[in-house]
Amino acid sequence: MLLKKLAGQTAIYGISSIVARLLSYLLAPYLTRFLSRADYGSVTDMYAIIPFALVLLTMGMESGYFRFAGRAESREDKERVFATTWGAVTSVALFFLGIVLLFNNDIADVMGYGDNPSFVSIVAIIITLDAITAIPFAKLREDGRAKTFVVIRLLSVVVNLSMCIGFYDLLPKIDSSLFSVDFGVGYVFVSNLIASFVVLFVLLTQCRVSFFKFSPRVLKTILIYSLPLLLSGIAGTANEFIDRQMIKYMMPEELAKSALGVYGAAVKIGVISLLFTQMYRMAAEPFFLSNFKREDFVNINAQALKYFMIISITIFLTITLFIDLFALIVGKDFREGMYILPVVLVANILSGVVLNLSFWYKQTGKTKFALYVTCFGLLFTVVFNILLIPKLGYYGSAIARLICEIAMVGLSYYLNRRYFPTPYDLKKLGEYVLLGGILYCFGFLTVELPLVLKYLCNLALLIIFVIYSIRREHIDVFGLVKSIIKK
Repeated sequence: MLLKKLAGQTAIYGISSIVARLLSYLLAPYLTRFLSRADYGSVTDMYAIIPFALVLLTMGMESGYFRFAGRAESREDKERVFATTWGAVTSVALFFLGIVLLFNNDIADVMGYGDNPSFVSIVAIIITLDAITAIPFAKLREDGRAKTFVVIRLLSVVVNLSMCIGFYDLLPKIDSSLFSVDFGVGYVFVSNLIASFVVLFVLLTQCRVSFFKFSPRVLKTILIYSLPLLLSGIAGTANEFIDRQMIKYMMPEELAKSALGVYGAAVKIGVISLLFTQMYRMAAEPFFLSNFKREDFVNINAQALKYFMIISITIFLTITLFIDLFALIVGKDFREGMYILPVVLVANILSGVVLNLSFWYKQTGKTKFALYVTCFGLLFTVVFNILLIPKLGYYGSAIARLICEIAMVGLSYYLNRRYFPTPYDLKKLGEYVLLGGILYCFGFLTVELPLVLKYLCNLALLIIFVIYSIRREHIDVFGLVKSIIKK
């Protein structure tokens, strides 16, 4: 019953995330056909900085909010937790914005955007707005207001997409003098900025709170819990995005921006697999961080990992067996990097495994283990990027990311077995991984077949995995769909 609840919540966030991501993906084919590799490299570069900055500014408060709001004994206590976490994050975000605006030109020079310092200030405002809205979004999830969460997320994407098309397509047609070629890629950031302002305005109407309920005592308690998550979040985000910076600075200057653009386009397609991880996390965090008996927690967590792997491998096979179709998402000049996609996808799956293996120490308050795991992974990321980028270029970064995720899964599993043994069904997990690998290898045998026959054979390979999983787990597909619709 509890697992069905988790599946239902995951589906709600998932359907919205899929729609939102599909809308967002319309930007990838649009921009990679409009912008040069170097310009798209600038977009990749800037958007690699945003998650890192958000981790710093939110200070691990989202997980802290879930844990303490979920255990609040009264509505007033829950409101105090919200006011405290939101107030703290908002204050830090505004301080960050002030510092960036004060030293904007110097920061732009260091980042290589001295000719366009406005890019830095615009992105800084986006980061600030996104940080301020992080806790209200967490509140919607904790309150179970998934539909409101969905609508606001979709609104953000629609506004962003509409503004991009307006700036790049409609504005030059209306009056070419209004469109600045020199500003070029900057319109991507302006579109995002407008969307972030719209989201903030809508959230303010949904999450009214009195900041007079801000409590230094509560803040201290939450910070003690969240500080290790902040530090691990910094390391974890660096694991995911430091490869872009290392490509930028370790490859020859004349090739770096172009390589970064191609790498960013390939990773963009790989994000499809992270989409499931993201929607699962949105449902699972508030679910697993509420009050649970140890026996219930370990059993549900073990089952959740198994189903997570089944769906993740299905997504992997879908993309890799039809990789030439997914490559059409990006412009022709960017498709040369598609060969790194399987490596990126496997790394993304392992990232989700690490997420599953993290819930026990977040739920029990032993968040120091998050720091151990992510710092361990960061060490592998940095070392192998340094070793592999000079020899393999951006493919070396993809391999380094995979090695990092393997290392973090290994350490996470060791910590779980030692401190909080969870009965993961390794036999079945191994079965699904092995079957997925075999079917992926069979996909190479269809490469030379006529196009239609090739797709039919690959579809058959995908169906084999899906049917095997359903029968092996005795999944009531219709019953599951029914419960999701009711949600």
